[in-house]
Amino acid sequence: MIICSDITISVCIAVRLLKKHENQQLALETAPSRALYFKVCLLGSDICFLCTSLVSWIKIHEHEEHFKRMNEDSLMHAPEFVIKPRSHTVWEKQCVRLHCTVSGWPDPRVVWWVTDSTSPITSPQARPLNFLLHVVSMVLCFHAFYSCESAVAHLTLAKALTLLSPASSAEGPVSEYGITFQTHIVDKFGVSFGREGETMSLGCTVVIYPALHRYQPEVQWYRDDVLLSPSKWHHMHWSGDRATLTFTHLNKEDEGLYTLRVTTKSGYETYSAYVFVRDADAEVEGAPGAPLDVRCLDANKDYIIVTWKQPAVDGGNSILGYFVDRCEIGTTHWIQCNDTPVKFARFPVTGLVEGRSYIFRVRAVNKSGMSHPSRVSEPVAAMDPVGSFTFSMMTSSFFVCRCVILCFMFCPLEGVVPGQPLELQVTEATKNYVVLSWKPPGEKGLEGVMYYVEKVYYTSWQRVNTEIPVKSPRFALFDLAEGKSYRFRVRCCNSAGVGEPSDPTEATTVDIPSAPGKVVPTRNTDTSVVVSWEASRDAKELIGYYIEGSIVGSQVWEPCNNKPVNATRFICHGLITGEKYVFRVRAVNAAGLSQFSQESEPVEVKAAIASPAPPYGITVLECVRDSMVLAWKQPTFIGGADITGYFVDYREIIDGVPGKWHEANIKAVSERAYRVSDLKENRKYQFQVRAANMAGVGIPSLPSDTFLCEEWTIAVPGPPHDLQIRDVRNDSLVLLWKPPVYQGRNPVNGYYVDIKEADAPEEAWRGVNNKATETTYIKVGIQNLKEGESYVFRVRAQNKAGVGKTSDVTEPVPALTKPGTKEIVVDVDDNGVISLNFECGDLIPDSKFVWSKNYEEITDPSRLTIETKGNKSKAVFNTPAEEDIGIYSCLVTHTDGASASYTLSEEELKRLLEISHDHKFPIIPLKSELAVELLEKGRVRFWLQAEKMSANGKVDYVFNDNVLSQGEKYKMNFDKNTGVIEMIMESLTPADEGTFTFQLQDGKATNQSSLVLIGEGTFIYISFTSFFLTAMLVPGPHFIEYLSYEVTPECCVILKCKVGNMKKETSALWYKDGHQIKADEHLGFTEGVLKLEIAQVRKGEKKNGVKCGLMFLYVYLSNSSTPLKITSTDEGIRLYTFVSYYNDLLQVTWHYKDSAIAFSDRIKSGVVGEQLWLQIKEPTEKDMGKYAIEFNDGKGGLRRSVELSGQAFDDAFAEFKRLNVLEIKNVFMVIIKVNYDVLSGRARVAGGLPDVVTIQEGKALNLTCNISGDPVPEVTWLKNDREITSDDHCILKFESGKFASFTITGVNTSDSGKYSILVKNKYGTESGDFTVSVFIPEDVGGKKK
Repeated sequence: MIICSDITISVCIAVRLLKKHENQQLALETAPSRALYFKVCLLGSDICFLCTSLVSWIKIHEHEEHFKRMNEDSLMHAPEFVIKPRSHTVWEKQCVRLHCTVSGWPDPRVVWWVTDSTSPITSPQARPLNFLLHVVSMVLCFHAFYSCESAVAHLTLAKALTLLSPASSAEGPVSEYGITFQTHIVDKFGVSFGREGETMSLGCTVVIYPALHRYQPEVQWYRDDVLLSPSKWHHMHWSGDRATLTFTHLNKEDEGLYTLRVTTKSGYETYSAYVFVRDADAEVEGAPGAPLDVRCLDANKDYIIVTWKQPAVDGGNSILGYFVDRCEIGTTHWIQCNDTPVKFARFPVTGLVEGRSYIFRVRAVNKSGMSHPSRVSEPVAAMDPVGSFTFSMMTSSFFVCRCVILCFMFCPLEGVVPGQPLELQVTEATKNYVVLSWKPPGEKGLEGVMYYVEKVYYTSWQRVNTEIPVKSPRFALFDLAEGKSYRFRVRCCNSAGVGEPSDPTEATTVDIPSAPGKVVPTRNTDTSVVVSWEASRDAKELIGYYIEGSIVGSQVWEPCNNKPVNATRFICHGLITGEKYVFRVRAVNAAGLSQFSQESEPVEVKAAIASPAPPYGITVLECVRDSMVLAWKQPTFIGGADITGYFVDYREIIDGVPGKWHEANIKAVSERAYRVSDLKENRKYQFQVRAANMAGVGIPSLPSDTFLCEEWTIAVPGPPHDLQIRDVRNDSLVLLWKPPVYQGRNPVNGYYVDIKEADAPEEAWRGVNNKATETTYIKVGIQNLKEGESYVFRVRAQNKAGVGKTSDVTEPVPALTKPGTKEIVVDVDDNGVISLNFECGDLIPDSKFVWSKNYEEITDPSRLTIETKGNKSKAVFNTPAEEDIGIYSCLVTHTDGASASYTLSEEELKRLLEISHDHKFPIIPLKSELAVELLEKGRVRFWLQAEKMSANGKVDYVFNDNVLSQGEKYKMNFDKNTGVIEMIMESLTPADEGTFTFQLQDGKATNQSSLVLIGEGTFIYISFTSFFLTAMLVPGPHFIEYLSYEVTPECCVILKCKVGNMKKETSALWYKDGHQIKADEHLGFTEGVLKLEIAQVRKGEKKNGVKCGLMFLYVYLSNSSTPLKITSTDEGIRLYTFVSYYNDLLQVTWHYKDSAIAFSDRIKSGVVGEQLWLQIKEPTEKDMGKYAIEFNDGKGGLRRSVELSGQAFDDAFAEFKRLNVLEIKNVFMVIIKVNYDVLSGRARVAGGLPDVVTIQEGKALNLTCNISGDPVPEVTWLKNDREITSDDHCILKFESGKFASFTITGVNTSDSGKYSILVKNKYGTESGDFTVSVFIPEDVGGKKK
């Protein structure tokens, strides 16, 4: 032991010796080896130890002036704590900064220690100092969680030992200046998923109350309980009320559990959530993911050992190995360190330049290609580490500050050969290299030692470092032969010689770990599962585990984590709700990945069931002498299962002292209101409520306020209760409530609803409704809401006595439509079934769809049938009727209030019933009704055209209720492409007089069209014409010129025609109105021309005779027209039809989209021979549409139409372009001038009549339609094709020449039938039809008369 006075003497002697030998450098170099003996005494301790160090020959090159400036007193100043570390009381995980000021010369080194630790928490700290520099005081400031850089010591070192024990406070948070801060973290970030290379931000809003000006809390971020500091990879930001952590470039190293910690003077608040980082898309399909967590384990001037973690994703093929790249600091050039891939996740990099710093990265490779490079390591210098130091530890639970006094003296050297190195072991071993470490020998004298390392393969020991001994008790051996077994030993040496070798050791390699044991998944939330497993047995240097999951039956495995987890339990997030998953786990260490564990049992992803949270908001709804009715609010968390009931407890309060709790109900109550009986009048009570579900009974609520049990005698009602808010949208919401239990002296006759902004003062309450509503619900509209604003509501009931107490205030609700919100959709299917449909995307397995009418749950299935499948629910009306009118709503349980409403009004019901009828009894639309044409050889063609029919459509041809079939007389044809249906008869005979009907069916859709060939006029005309056309084709007389007429100046009418192939025996017969004309009517016959002169034609004869003949002629000519067709010319597109004979007196009108065409230079019509055409020059897409030609025969005319659109227009337009280029001219055209006055003045029924009128017997029927035409048309009403006249029962009116009305004062079943209105003037005739159906009131449910 050396006392303090000896220290001063020794220091002075040492200084004088140095000065004496200042100019004797050579003598020092040739003198025998000298050693400095350091004897260290730890003041206040019985522990002493010796430390020796080999000191190089001292060379002094300082000038004499330097020594003159040096103060004698400052030389060799022992270490001294100027300011000692002081004790701290800190919160758990709180950052603490320890300060101390140390002086001494040479500059002392400072090392921090913690209680019970066997190694320092920092490396020695000091500035690199020259031995003879002037000493100044140095202040060292350390954070306890930071490691500090080391510097090389030249002569001496000082030690300071500081130990810290955790501080705690038994009295809880300490408030400052009497203020207790309340911290709330809101607007939290959830479980997040990112991808490598992306940016991500995590943020929370922090509310601190009270808010003090300039007071800032301490905000810290942790990853896996490790405090984060700002770096190039992530930045922290605090705005005063929001904390944000931003990742500039995500890497898999960033995956983990992130915690935000906000600390105030009164305590702290934390929030945590997991962040998952997936691999970036590989540049080559099938390439593995990038390695991660690249670190440098051992740094020397000769080598640096780089280690990393294997990726979870191998791309579907086993990883062949890894390539390590290095880059020197200050450059951007990356150099590959290994020529062949290494399979071990650890690699010694050699060939480095001593003193330079490097960063490293690693890439994985499989047979598909190379992965992305990993994140680069931290920079590391290729330098030998500073020698390690051994310290004597003292166990203490408090801060201890001790100065270590350092002394040295020159002593003669004793030659002692060092002993055996101790505790030789292999600290790191792979297939290609090992790292050895040991402790210095106990017997080594006072001189420093060096080491020789030897290895043996069989029996012969070989020295590894033959040239240069090792100074550090750590050595790495490279280039070992793979597969061979080596043993190693170490010898010590000094100037006295080489000592005995250490005990040999076996080199052990790190093997791939075994597969983990049984994997057990457990339900957690609706998107996550907790997976636990048994750890791998005998795993060396285990890094962690990777977990994979797969949907049952898919055989597709996805990684659940991309960064190894050290525990044997992990929460797998991002799963699909309702799906069943299996999981497997494998372990990873530096040697590689283990085999997968066995697959777990399947587990369904759904929220785990727990007991519910406590209810809250207990209030009194009614109070009598011995009972009280309580109400409360549903718990905020129901535990993942429906609440099955509630339990109520009560206790009596006597003089402010609460008594024991008593159960109010043994059997759980399902409603959130309950009457507690057997109470004592004028006593005070408190209540608590517990909720229960299938997982159990939850904890009780906080005790309620103290209520006095006394009978209420007020006249006004009590408060409504159980307020609920549904159908929240940006501009509306629905508020529901239950009536008050206490009615007052009179029944409740209405309710008032109040609203205010959530953060507004009490005086901001305002009424939603000025007039009391009788319902227990109300829809709050946009006039009371502002989008995004939060509101609260309350309700008051009233009776004759007045308005009663207000209800409890609702929780704040923002007027905001949540993303993904759906509305109820009404649908009518092909069978005419009316249904309401609702879809919800936020379902959990226990969610249910609850349908209500007028916000009361529908339990009677007689009116509605509820069908639910997956996330969709349907309410089907069984027999929709007036009693179904109301408000229908659907609420989805176990969601964030997913609901919607639909109002079925009387008008909406009527509209849906009409659509339903059309779907039940669909009609095949027709382009044209059944018509008849006369063809050559006397054949007759019946035809119609359907709008659209499928390939499965079929037609029945019926004559007088008899189905016709294909044969010699009838030829049927159905062109399903055009929809044209035709039947051709070879000839028309008297036996064919009757009704022809085409009945169409296409699936459920049907239609029919009939043509009646009965009656003197129509049948005689067709028969005559058919006979006439037949006669043209047989040898004998035939008409060369058809019948025509002329009027002479004497007002005589001459009918004439020309007949060919006449013979002497040919005779001619004239008919008038179907009767043969007598001979005295001037029958003449010369040169084949037949003439009939009608002298002095009277008005009646002219009208009934001549005009009747002309009508027959016009009918024949119009019926002989062919279907309207489309062709192209070099000028444009032409529409045309042929007639068997054309006469200038034949009046035709062209129409476009049911309107008469106004002709111009671009659109013209004309006649060429028997062809009538419409020419469209330079057509464009605006000319597309429906065209028609109308033949005016005095009865309403005949129309031929064609659709110039779609493919027909495209083909015609293309042909026109082709002909236009070739300049091919078409036939000459003759322009027909159309009398526009005639077209515009034709009689028409403009509209206003329905197709079908269904009316109840005894009701009044009134219909009105618009009539147009110039001159004013004549109006005729028909019932079942018979004319009717106006009387007291059926009133017919035609007013102002424009409005025709039809009124039946009181309908009965005899009024059912088909009605028509017929309007005509000199330019044409038109009709409108409708059907009246009268039903008896008793038959409303089904039958209609």
